[in-house]
Amino acid sequence: MTPNPKYPEPATRRERFAWCMYDFANSGYTTVILTAIFNAYFVGVVAAEKGNGHATLLWTLTIAAANILVLLSAPIVGAIADYSGAKKRFLVVTTVGCVLFTALLSMVSAGDIGLAVVLVILATFMFASGENLIAAFLPEISTPESMGRLSGYGWALGYVGGLLSLVLCLGYVTYAENQGLEAAQYIPVTNLIVAALFGAAALPTLLWLRERATVTESFGDVHIITEGFQRLSTTLHRARMHTDLFRFLVALTTYYAGIHIVIVLAAVYAQEVMGFRTHDTIILIMVVNVTAAIGAFLFGHLQDKIGSSRSIAITLLIWITAIICAYSATDTFLFWVAANLIGAALGGAQSAGRALVGQFTPAGRQGEFFGLWGFATKLSAIIGPLTYGGMIYLFEGNHRIALLSTLIFFISGLAILATVNEKRGREMAKIDY
Repeated sequence: MTPNPKYPEPATRRERFAWCMYDFANSGYTTVILTAIFNAYFVGVVAAEKGNGHATLLWTLTIAAANILVLLSAPIVGAIADYSGAKKRFLVVTTVGCVLFTALLSMVSAGDIGLAVVLVILATFMFASGENLIAAFLPEISTPESMGRLSGYGWALGYVGGLLSLVLCLGYVTYAENQGLEAAQYIPVTNLIVAALFGAAALPTLLWLRERATVTESFGDVHIITEGFQRLSTTLHRARMHTDLFRFLVALTTYYAGIHIVIVLAAVYAQEVMGFRTHDTIILIMVVNVTAAIGAFLFGHLQDKIGSSRSIAITLLIWITAIICAYSATDTFLFWVAANLIGAALGGAQSAGRALVGQFTPAGRQGEFFGLWGFATKLSAIIGPLTYGGMIYLFEGNHRIALLSTLIFFISGLAILATVNEKRGREMAKIDY
């Protein structure tokens, strides 16, 4: 690979593989805990005494609380990590934390609402913080011309990791059901499966990925916290220099709100509206992971040819079509069509968005700018699910009406995206501070 002019020492193939492996490692948390199994378990078992509407709202409030913590901390943590050269150390801490708290979720049973809420908040905070930090390495190990492709490879491998976690969980769930066990007895064990796979698969990243940032100050110096705030303040004051970055972050916040609704509540919708059992839901999400991996891979190549913003626009049109299909579905066939459209659009939108932020990022400020990316994605993770939860509460458990509201996010995001000038954004990233 041609060296990145910002970082003359090229990344090795092993480092790029190690970077991609983190997507493989952490995807089990998103897939099993937030999307396929534990969320439905929380609504249907842990908080069942509250009733469907209240339980769904409580789940969305829990996810919102976790993302508020990330939203408040991500830009500052990123700025401090840049200044002290501590991205790798922060990544280790968040990885270990997410693995630990995910494993502790195995202790949650029916009625343990408080314990479940606390552990989900902590695990999700660690997961989301780690997601921001690993993304910040992307500009260091790739060139602007290959960034979309590498990001796509990572997302594609991530969906393979999600698929593997679901296969392992499905095997255990099938065995447990054949033994006559109830969901309250076997679902907690799936958390241990996710934690073990995350910890093992993250080892290549933690061992081989290098910190290339120039260390300005020791991590132990107290004043780096002040410097972190000052660096972030400088970036925000120079927002006019990065008009296209901030426009894109607004667009991303908007359409990601819709994406987060689907990620966090897909299994709940399948269970409550389409009548899916745990076994059915796992198979559904497994298939969606395959189409998402294909989408991430194909859009990763496409965005390097036609541009990231155009690729994202295509995925948003697919999202709009998929939501209309899901809303209209009264049988499983149309619902499966919608689910696979969502998979293809999900992989493409996520990989292209991460790559575009990388292309708009000046050298030496990766942690900070990807912290802003994290701020945007977590703000959307608050807005989206809370909107859905509020709609469910207002319309007394009507999931179809709540799902239809996501169209507003995708249509608005597409309109804002049209104002982003990708070429100009790349040029501004070359300006030194």
